[in-house]
Amino acid sequence: METLQVERANGVVTVTMNRPEVKNAINVVMWSELLETFRAVACSADDRALVLTGAGGEFSSGGDVSDRSQEGTATTPLAAMRLVGEVAVALHRLPVPSIAKVTGVAVGAGMNLALGCDLVVATPTARFSEIFHRRGFSIDCGGSWLLPRLIGMQRAKELAFFAEMVSAEEAAGLGLVNRVVPASEIDEVVGNWAARLASGPSIALGLTKKLLNEAFTGSLEAAVESEARAQIINAGSL
Repeated sequence: METLQVERANGVVTVTMNRPEVKNAINVVMWSELLETFRAVACSADDRALVLTGAGGEFSSGGDVSDRSQEGTATTPLAAMRLVGEVAVALHRLPVPSIAKVTGVAVGAGMNLALGCDLVVATPTARFSEIFHRRGFSIDCGGSWLLPRLIGMQRAKELAFFAEMVSAEEAAGLGLVNRVVPASEIDEVVGNWAARLASGPSIALGLTKKLLNEAFTGSLEAAVESEARAQIINAGSL
Protein backbone atom coordinates (compact mmCIF):
# COMPACT_ATOMS: atom_id res chain seq x y z
CA MET A 1 0.00 0.00 0.00
CA GLU A 2 1.05 3.60 -0.55
CA THR A 3 0.40 5.01 2.93
CA LEU A 4 0.11 2.00 5.25
CA GLN A 5 2.30 -0.86 6.39
CA VAL A 6 0.21 -3.94 7.14
CA GLU A 7 1.87 -6.89 8.85
CA ARG A 8 0.32 -10.16 9.98
CA ALA A 9 1.77 -12.60 12.52
CA ASN A 10 0.07 -15.21 14.69
CA GLY A 11 -3.39 -13.76 14.21
CA VAL A 12 -2.35 -10.15 14.96
CA VAL A 13 -2.66 -7.54 12.23
CA THR A 14 -0.44 -4.49 12.79
CA VAL A 15 -1.49 -1.47 10.74
CA THR A 16 1.06 1.35 10.69
CA MET A 17 0.12 4.72 9.25
CA ASN A 18 3.21 5.52 7.23
CA ARG A 19 3.58 9.18 6.27
CA PRO A 20 6.20 10.16 8.87
CA GLU A 21 7.26 13.25 6.92
CA VAL A 22 3.89 14.84 7.86
CA LYS A 23 3.43 13.08 11.22
CA ASN A 24 1.16 10.54 9.53
CA ALA A 25 -1.41 13.10 8.43
CA ILE A 26 -4.26 11.21 6.81
CA ASN A 27 -4.87 12.06 3.16
CA VAL A 28 -7.55 10.64 0.87
CA VAL A 29 -5.34 7.74 -0.14
CA MET A 30 -4.76 6.76 3.49
CA TRP A 31 -8.47 7.01 4.30
CA SER A 32 -9.20 4.67 1.40
CA GLU A 33 -6.46 2.25 2.42
CA LEU A 34 -7.61 2.24 6.05
CA LEU A 35 -11.15 1.40 4.93
CA GLU A 36 -9.89 -1.36 2.65
CA THR A 37 -7.73 -2.79 5.42
CA PHE A 38 -10.42 -2.72 8.12
CA ARG A 39 -12.90 -4.39 5.78
CA ALA A 40 -10.37 -7.07 4.89
CA VAL A 41 -9.69 -7.80 8.57
CA ALA A 42 -13.43 -8.03 9.24
CA CYS A 43 -13.76 -10.72 6.57
CA SER A 44 -10.71 -12.79 7.53
CA ALA A 45 -10.96 -15.80 9.81
CA ASP A 46 -7.19 -15.64 10.36
CA ASP A 47 -7.14 -12.05 11.68
CA ARG A 48 -7.99 -12.17 15.39
CA ALA A 49 -6.67 -8.86 16.77
CA LEU A 50 -5.61 -5.53 15.29
CA VAL A 51 -2.99 -3.00 16.40
CA LEU A 52 -3.14 0.52 14.92
CA THR A 53 -0.08 2.74 15.22
CA GLY A 54 2.01 5.32 13.38
CA ALA A 55 5.49 5.47 11.92
CA GLY A 56 8.33 7.78 12.94
CA GLY A 57 7.43 8.12 16.61
CA GLU A 58 4.07 9.82 15.96
CA PHE A 59 0.56 8.38 15.86
CA SER A 60 -1.21 10.86 13.57
CA SER A 61 -1.51 14.62 13.20
CA GLY A 62 -5.07 14.16 11.87
CA GLY A 63 -6.61 14.82 8.51
CA ASP A 64 -4.29 16.28 5.90
CA VAL A 65 -6.02 19.58 5.17
CA SER A 66 -3.30 20.42 2.63
CA ASP A 67 -4.04 17.33 0.52
CA ARG A 68 -4.96 18.32 -3.02
CA SER A 69 -4.92 14.85 -4.56
CA GLN A 70 -8.65 14.91 -5.35
CA GLU A 71 -8.71 18.30 -7.03
CA GLY A 72 -10.02 18.04 -10.56
CA THR A 73 -11.79 14.74 -9.87
CA ALA A 74 -15.50 14.03 -9.50
CA THR A 75 -15.09 13.52 -5.73
CA THR A 76 -17.06 16.11 -3.77
CA PRO A 77 -16.08 17.43 -0.33
CA LEU A 78 -19.13 15.70 1.16
CA ALA A 79 -18.14 12.38 -0.43
CA ALA A 80 -14.63 12.78 0.99
CA MET A 81 -16.03 13.40 4.48
CA ARG A 82 -18.33 10.42 4.17
CA LEU A 83 -15.23 8.32 3.49
CA VAL A 84 -13.84 9.52 6.85
CA GLY A 85 -17.08 8.41 8.49
CA GLU A 86 -16.95 5.02 6.78
CA VAL A 87 -13.48 4.44 8.23
CA ALA A 88 -14.67 5.32 11.75
CA VAL A 89 -17.64 2.95 11.43
CA ALA A 90 -15.54 0.14 9.96
CA LEU A 91 -13.06 0.40 12.85
CA HIS A 92 -15.89 0.44 15.40
CA ARG A 93 -17.57 -2.58 13.82
CA LEU A 94 -14.46 -4.73 13.56
CA PRO A 95 -15.43 -8.15 14.93
CA VAL A 96 -11.98 -8.50 16.50
CA PRO A 97 -10.47 -6.47 19.38
CA SER A 98 -8.35 -3.48 18.39
CA ILE A 99 -5.55 -1.68 20.22
CA ALA A 100 -4.19 1.80 19.49
CA LYS A 101 -0.47 2.07 20.22
CA VAL A 102 0.10 5.80 20.61
CA THR A 103 3.44 7.57 20.60
CA GLY A 104 3.81 11.27 19.89
CA VAL A 105 0.82 13.26 18.68
CA ALA A 106 -2.68 11.90 18.22
CA VAL A 107 -4.77 14.91 17.29
CA GLY A 108 -7.95 15.61 15.38
CA ALA A 109 -9.02 12.61 13.34
CA GLY A 110 -5.86 10.89 14.57
CA MET A 111 -7.08 11.14 18.16
CA ASN A 112 -10.49 9.83 17.20
CA LEU A 113 -9.00 6.89 15.32
CA ALA A 114 -7.15 6.00 18.53
CA LEU A 115 -10.33 6.37 20.59
CA GLY A 116 -12.19 4.26 18.04
CA CYS A 117 -10.01 1.32 19.01
CA ASP A 118 -11.16 -0.89 21.89
CA LEU A 119 -8.02 -0.27 23.95
CA VAL A 120 -5.47 2.56 23.97
CA VAL A 121 -1.87 2.23 25.19
CA ALA A 122 0.34 5.33 25.14
CA THR A 123 3.82 6.44 26.08
CA PRO A 124 4.30 9.29 28.60
CA THR A 125 5.20 11.70 25.79
CA ALA A 126 2.02 11.01 23.79
CA ARG A 127 -0.25 14.03 23.35
CA PHE A 128 -3.91 14.19 22.44
CA SER A 129 -6.12 17.00 21.16
CA GLU A 130 -9.48 17.48 19.48
CA ILE A 131 -7.68 20.13 17.51
CA PHE A 132 -10.44 20.82 14.99
CA HIS A 133 -11.51 24.27 16.23
CA ARG A 134 -7.96 25.57 15.95
CA ARG A 135 -8.22 24.79 12.24
CA GLY A 136 -11.72 26.19 11.84
CA PHE A 137 -13.48 22.82 11.68
CA SER A 138 -15.93 20.90 13.82
CA ILE A 139 -15.22 17.47 15.27
CA ASP A 140 -15.27 14.43 12.95
CA CYS A 141 -14.11 10.82 12.51
CA GLY A 142 -16.69 9.68 15.04
CA GLY A 143 -15.45 11.96 17.80
CA SER A 144 -18.87 13.48 18.51
CA TRP A 145 -20.17 9.97 19.26
CA LEU A 146 -17.12 8.54 20.99
CA LEU A 147 -16.15 11.32 23.41
CA PRO A 148 -19.41 11.64 25.39
CA ARG A 149 -19.56 7.87 25.80
CA LEU A 150 -15.99 7.67 27.03
CA ILE A 151 -15.81 10.66 29.38
CA GLY A 152 -19.28 12.21 29.67
CA MET A 153 -20.83 15.16 27.87
CA GLN A 154 -19.34 18.00 29.93
CA ARG A 155 -15.76 16.76 29.60
CA ALA A 156 -16.34 16.02 25.91
CA LYS A 157 -17.48 19.57 25.29
CA GLU A 158 -14.49 20.96 27.15
CA LEU A 159 -12.04 18.99 25.00
CA ALA A 160 -13.90 19.80 21.79
CA PHE A 161 -14.54 23.51 22.48
CA PHE A 162 -11.07 24.47 23.69
CA ALA A 163 -9.02 22.04 21.54
CA GLU A 164 -6.29 21.99 24.17
CA MET A 165 -3.44 19.50 24.16
CA VAL A 166 -3.84 16.74 26.75
CA SER A 167 -0.90 14.73 28.08
CA ALA A 168 -0.94 10.94 28.19
CA GLU A 169 -1.33 11.01 31.98
CA GLU A 170 -4.22 13.47 31.75
CA ALA A 171 -5.84 11.33 29.05
CA ALA A 172 -5.52 8.27 31.29
CA GLY A 173 -7.10 10.18 34.17
CA LEU A 174 -10.03 11.13 31.94
CA GLY A 175 -10.53 7.55 30.83
CA LEU A 176 -9.32 8.02 27.26
CA VAL A 177 -6.24 5.82 27.69
CA ASN A 178 -6.04 2.37 29.29
CA ARG A 179 -2.33 2.32 30.08
CA VAL A 180 0.60 4.72 30.00
CA VAL A 181 3.88 2.81 29.75
CA PRO A 182 7.50 3.79 29.09
CA ALA A 183 8.49 4.00 25.44
CA SER A 184 10.94 1.14 26.00
CA GLU A 185 8.06 -1.11 27.10
CA ILE A 186 5.17 -0.17 24.82
CA ASP A 187 5.97 -2.71 22.11
CA GLU A 188 6.10 -5.48 24.69
CA VAL A 189 2.91 -4.41 26.46
CA VAL A 190 0.89 -3.99 23.27
CA GLY A 191 2.36 -7.15 21.79
CA ASN A 192 1.42 -9.12 24.89
CA TRP A 193 -2.15 -7.79 24.90
CA ALA A 194 -2.58 -8.43 21.19
CA ALA A 195 -1.21 -11.96 21.49
CA ARG A 196 -3.55 -12.73 24.41
CA LEU A 197 -6.53 -11.42 22.46
CA ALA A 198 -5.55 -13.28 19.29
CA SER A 199 -5.23 -16.55 21.21
CA GLY A 200 -8.53 -16.06 23.05
CA PRO A 201 -12.02 -17.30 22.11
CA SER A 202 -12.56 -15.19 18.99
CA ILE A 203 -16.32 -15.70 18.75
CA ALA A 204 -16.89 -14.87 22.42
CA LEU A 205 -14.60 -11.83 22.25
CA GLY A 206 -16.36 -10.56 19.14
CA LEU A 207 -19.78 -10.99 20.73
CA THR A 208 -18.63 -9.31 23.95
CA LYS A 209 -17.33 -6.36 21.94
CA LYS A 210 -20.66 -6.09 20.11
CA LEU A 211 -22.65 -6.27 23.35
CA LEU A 212 -20.57 -3.53 24.97
CA ASN A 213 -20.72 -1.35 21.85
CA GLU A 214 -24.51 -1.51 22.04
CA ALA A 215 -24.65 -0.69 25.77
CA PHE A 216 -25.71 2.94 25.30
CA THR A 217 -28.22 2.38 22.53
CA GLY A 218 -30.76 0.02 24.08
CA SER A 219 -32.58 -1.02 27.23
CA LEU A 220 -31.51 -3.50 29.90
CA GLU A 221 -34.20 -5.84 28.61
CA ALA A 222 -32.72 -5.73 25.12
CA ALA A 223 -29.22 -6.20 26.53
CA VAL A 224 -30.02 -9.35 28.49
CA GLU A 225 -31.86 -10.81 25.50
CA SER A 226 -28.80 -10.14 23.32
CA GLU A 227 -26.60 -11.71 26.00
CA ALA A 228 -28.75 -14.85 25.99
CA ARG A 229 -28.54 -15.16 22.22
CA ALA A 230 -24.79 -14.63 22.34
CA GLN A 231 -24.34 -17.38 24.91
CA ILE A 232 -26.23 -19.82 22.69
CA ILE A 233 -23.86 -18.96 19.83
CA ASN A 234 -20.87 -19.39 22.16
CA ALA A 235 -22.11 -22.76 23.37
CA GLY A 236 -22.48 -23.96 19.80
CA SER A 237 -18.91 -22.94 18.98
CA LEU A 238 -17.27 -24.91 21.82
